[in-house]
Amino acid sequence: MQFNDAQNRAVRHAAGPALVLAGPGSGKTRVITGRVRFLIDECNVSPGDILVVTFTRAAAEEMRQRYEHSGGRTGVTFGTFHSIFFYILKNAYGFSASDIIKEEDKHRFIASAMEKSGTGTEENPDLLKDIINEISLVKSGGYDIGSYYALKYPAEEFKHIYMEYDRYLKKNRKLDFDDMMLYTRELFEARADILARWQQRFTYILIDEFQDINLIQYQIVKMLALPENNLFAVGDDDQSIYGFRGSDPNIMLDFAKNYQKADIIKLDVNYRCSKNIVDTSLKLINNNKLRYKKRIVAAKSFGSAVDIRGFKNAAQENEAIIKLVMEYAGRGVSYGDIAVLYRTNAQMQPVINKFLEYNIPVCIRDSIPNIYEHWIALDIFAYIRLALGAGKPKDLIRIMNKPKRYISRESISTSKVNYDELAALYDDKPWVVSRIYQMKTDIKVLSKMTPKKAVRYIHKIVGYGDYLKEYADYKGIDADNLNEIYEKLCEMAEGYKDLKDWLLGADEYAEKLKKSRYSSDNAVSLMTLHGSKGLEYGHVIIADVNEDIIPHKMTVSENDIEEERRLLYVGMTRAKEKLYLFFAKNRYSHDMKPSRFIEEIMRG
Repeated sequence: MQFNDAQNRAVRHAAGPALVLAGPGSGKTRVITGRVRFLIDECNVSPGDILVVTFTRAAAEEMRQRYEHSGGRTGVTFGTFHSIFFYILKNAYGFSASDIIKEEDKHRFIASAMEKSGTGTEENPDLLKDIINEISLVKSGGYDIGSYYALKYPAEEFKHIYMEYDRYLKKNRKLDFDDMMLYTRELFEARADILARWQQRFTYILIDEFQDINLIQYQIVKMLALPENNLFAVGDDDQSIYGFRGSDPNIMLDFAKNYQKADIIKLDVNYRCSKNIVDTSLKLINNNKLRYKKRIVAAKSFGSAVDIRGFKNAAQENEAIIKLVMEYAGRGVSYGDIAVLYRTNAQMQPVINKFLEYNIPVCIRDSIPNIYEHWIALDIFAYIRLALGAGKPKDLIRIMNKPKRYISRESISTSKVNYDELAALYDDKPWVVSRIYQMKTDIKVLSKMTPKKAVRYIHKIVGYGDYLKEYADYKGIDADNLNEIYEKLCEMAEGYKDLKDWLLGADEYAEKLKKSRYSSDNAVSLMTLHGSKGLEYGHVIIADVNEDIIPHKMTVSENDIEEERRLLYVGMTRAKEKLYLFFAKNRYSHDMKPSRFIEEIMRG
């Protein structure tokens, strides 16, 4: 293998601690596999004494294959933190794979606990994921649940859910991935003899993506590396983007304090991106204060300038994305060499609809919920089915008090929809009769409208918008989030000629969305900025680079702002040849500002 000077210095690091700062496209995988071969071939280290750890099974397998294809000897252990920790626990306690809680069982139990606490997942499907992530954060961060204050859920209710889940695991002798860390640390702290055996087994430890490590993982690694401290940590503090999972960039920043004899090596050549992309991304990340200062140079020529564009509204931005992709395809660029990146999953739905409308193949690399399965969409479609005369009693039940009409569930016939019979039951309550007949009139008016006009009519004239506001106030959630779902539905309804056509289109959308999740051959990749880490494409479009999107509106502290900046930096450095940063000046009737990060890039 050929290495540059910095890579060669890292590869030939023989013993003791080392921190390798490996920026985007700097060849860190080659360095890790090269060093493993150096230890075995030139330092006579036994392959069985070497442990290479990373964060995903795919990354560990890729590392192993790269090493063996380069001619490396077998016997080296390549694994994830979880697989290594579980192997240790298996030997100590006799755990088997059946003792690990299945993800669907975990989701089911926590969703049930949320229901019991009075918050269902239907109205906010992301909340379940948020709570699961926060439970993981508490465990991986070593926080005391007794004094922990939840970020996205009432503190006492979160504590109750956490403790219920903990009791469930213990009662059923189950453990989750975070427990593997906690149990391993407890084992090593309690049993010096067991720790010593594993220290003798793995005398050389190499860690990939070190910036993603959390406190418990680091504590275990430090114990394992003793007494020789042959710890070789490779990562990039500028790509630390998993704070919500408990990763802490300060662990990497403090490495030299914890290991005062550590060799600090900077891989400062970017072989992936053009010089313009490297220079522009550095203008952004240099605004972070908590980082190692670096001088990164591009191995490639200047290339095209980074293209920053503002659009009148979100719809125009989405149209521009489609047009740009089609232009590239017309020039012979493979769809598979194009990626569109977003801050959150929810932002993608309208543009996914556009891609499917134009029959452009897409590969959706994140789990994107179908917007037509959101409860607001289900309400709208219930109105529409009633307008088309295809509605059933269950549709009437769904919308009868959205907005409030004071109709009781018991008064609805289970066999047919008949407004006159329903009104007759409320002869003594003329205000209810009035609302029933107004509902009948509104539903009849809807039948002659285009889908977009129908959605607007339901929201503004029927009063569904007032219902959403009341609902948000009652649940203590942000009404803007609900209104954004409604606005997305308006945008997705555009282009359909009638209501029936839209209902059929929604079914077709669901099928295409399902297929897109598994398609990867010559398809445009759509994903979040988080999901893009570790990937690269010739042409990258980062959409919605707006204030309150990135940085996210929930971002408060300066540390959080720095992580958001790192997140955009990760997205920018996925691009090899051409990078676009798009933003909209108006998004679903709200004026928007370009992200402060755009200003930082422009200011340089």
